[in-house]
Formats: sequence, C-alpha cells, structure tokens
Amino acid sequence: MTNATKANDELRKRYEAAFMPNYGVPPLALARGEGCAVWDADGNEYLDLIAGIAVSSLGHGHPALAAAVSAQAAGLAHTSNLFLHEPEVLLAERLLGLAGGGGRVFLANSGTEANECALKLAVKYGKAGGRPYVVAAENGFHGRTMGALSLTGKASIREPFGPFALDVRFVPYGDAGALKAAVTEECAAVFLEPTQGEAGVVPPEDGYFTAVREICDATGALFVADEIQSAIGRTGAWFAFQHEGRRPDVLTLAKGLGGGLPIGACVAFGAAGTIFAKGDHGSTFGGNPVSAAAALAVLTTIEDDGLLDHAREVGRILADGLAAIDHPLLAGVRGRGLWRAAVLTEAAAPAVEAAARDAGFLVNAVQPDAIRIAPPLVLTAAQARSFVDAFPSILTAAAKEAAR
Repeated sequence: MTNATKANDELRKRYEAAFMPNYGVPPLALARGEGCAVWDADGNEYLDLIAGIAVSSLGHGHPALAAAVSAQAAGLAHTSNLFLHEPEVLLAERLLGLAGGGGRVFLANSGTEANECALKLAVKYGKAGGRPYVVAAENGFHGRTMGALSLTGKASIREPFGPFALDVRFVPYGDAGALKAAVTEECAAVFLEPTQGEAGVVPPEDGYFTAVREICDATGALFVADEIQSAIGRTGAWFAFQHEGRRPDVLTLAKGLGGGLPIGACVAFGAAGTIFAKGDHGSTFGGNPVSAAAALAVLTTIEDDGLLDHAREVGRILADGLAAIDHPLLAGVRGRGLWRAAVLTEAAAPAVEAAARDAGFLVNAVQPDAIRIAPPLVLTAAQARSFVDAFPSILTAAAKEAAR
C-alpha cells in the first residue's frame, strides 16, 4: 500500500458534486482489476473480498467473460422484447436445466426487477384465488423499488417511503412456528431469502426451508425464494435451495449471474410459470443479448472450472481460519461457501472495514457488528489464507480506532 491519494480524492470530490447523496461518497475510486485483485486510481492494490456485493463471480478481467461480451456487443447489442435472440433462449434453457426443469423464465436487469416480477406473479395469483396478503421476514431485503421495498423488513429503509399498496405481514426469520401461524389459505405468497444477506449473512436453522415448503404446500401459498445473493455458486451449489432439496415455486436471481453485467431472472416452476398472460409484464432491456452472453459465459466457466467444489473448499479454509482466531473483537463466523460474515463482539464493523482497506483487503461492513466476505468464486486458497493471517492485526487496528 502507498500513501498517495491524490487521484482518489479528486474523483471523490467530482463524484460528490455530480451524484445524488443517497450513497454518500465511496472511500475508493477503483480503476482496474485482474482476478481477485483490484487497483485504485492511485495505483494501490487490494484483494477484493466483496466482488461488487457478490456480483463478480469470475473476478475481474476474466478472459471468458471479456470474450463473450466483446463478441456479442460487436454483433448484436440490443433487440428489445419485440424480437428474440438465441443467447436469451440458451440462458433460459440453461437456468431451467440447472434448477430441475419444468418452469418458465423472465429476464430482467437487476435483482429488484426480478423480485418485482415475482411480486406481480403473486398478486395475480392472489387475486384469482381470494388471497389478499403476502408474508415476508423481518430484517429481510428484497430491493428498493416500491414493490420490492414493500417486502423488505428493514424499518430504516422501508418506513420513510410508506404506506404501501400491498398487505405484507412480517414474521421473525427462521421461526417456522411463526410462519405457520401467519400463512393461511388467504396468503398469496411467502417471500424469503435462504440466508439473509443484508441482515449480515444470517442463516436459519437446518430444516427451515423444508418447513417453509411444507407450510406453503399445505395452504396453497406460493413459495418465493429470493436467491439474488445466494445463487450461482455462491454457497457451493448452483442455488442455495439445493442444500435441502426443497425447490420453491418461484426463484429470483441476479448479482453473480452476469459476472458484472446487469441481469436478473425470475424463474417460476410448474403452474406458477403460466400465471402471466400476454402483456402482463415486460422490460425493454430485459434479456439483453450482451448480458445474456455474459451470463452464459459465467455458467459455463463455473461448470468447466469446477467452481462449485472450489467455493466449498476455499470457503471452508476461510471459515475455519477465521473461526480459529482468538481475538476479543471477533465473536465467530457464519455462512456457507464463499458467502461469510465475520461476527464482531461490538459495533465496530466500519472500523474493521477501514482497517482492512488500509491493509490491502476490501470487505463490507454489512451490519454494525458483521463484516460480509463474498469474494469472487475464483479466490485461491493462498489468497484466503493471506486474509486470515492478516485479520488479527486488522481487528487490533480497528479496536484501537474504535476506542479513540
């Protein structure tokens, strides 16, 4: 690391002057990347352990992704939904095959849009069957557009924009008893994450997804699994629902699917796949040829390079290494595969994030007491160990800063 910050500071000033203040001003201006390494505008190198919030599945500058995007952009970059193209068809077929078949796909541009599609499916299903409400989880996150936000159980981001048009009832996450009490034959759908990502990579007890599937089967409610963060190899499986073998009725995807290109998908299985009629939903950019080509390259590379096994193995190295650290600021580690949270004993996550950045590692203070670690799936064992080795000193530096 160097102390030079001139280019970073200049870009941060320009950013602050040009953009709405909803993000604040990010601490770094990134200029380029290669594999799991990125460099800022001043030439400082960092190990990227957040991958653009679990997006850059293949890391940065991966030749398969670059070749697919370049070739597609050179030939056909956009068609709208007035015409079809082969990459979107291939992608839909591929996703259905990976998820077990027997469904239909809608391609969008983001996770929020994928959840909006799922919500419209649920609303139409509910109106047809006299089911006026949906159920979601406290502290869950499903997006920031008005529909997706109505499902999001984080009061701090939800309440300033209410009231909402939908009747959404929130239950404690992971509590199968509370869910069973809330879901009746008047419930249209249940929206849940397999592990709550923005809440701090919080997994439920084993068997929770099985219980959710049984509750929805008993009442006729649609089971919608928001796998925006958890899918496409992040947990060591194509989809997190596969760990328990309980497929939802509707599956939403985004983030890691495009490897850095914007794309989202709503996959509905069985009868749920035919709820929409012509004209019920649409997107000008959804199924964009370049994004579809990128997603196909991501899926092919994950399969050809054995990255599902790799995510499990390197994730285990990362988790075991962190769990073995004895430090007063570290309470433990949770998560699965290459989707982890280092849990702190106090609300010092911003200080830990800053200390890690000073040490050459990019992580995310996702909650005041939790550090999210979601690196590219190509993270090597040596890179994982380098972070584990550095983490005790990072924690010590953060503790000193927090004590000031």
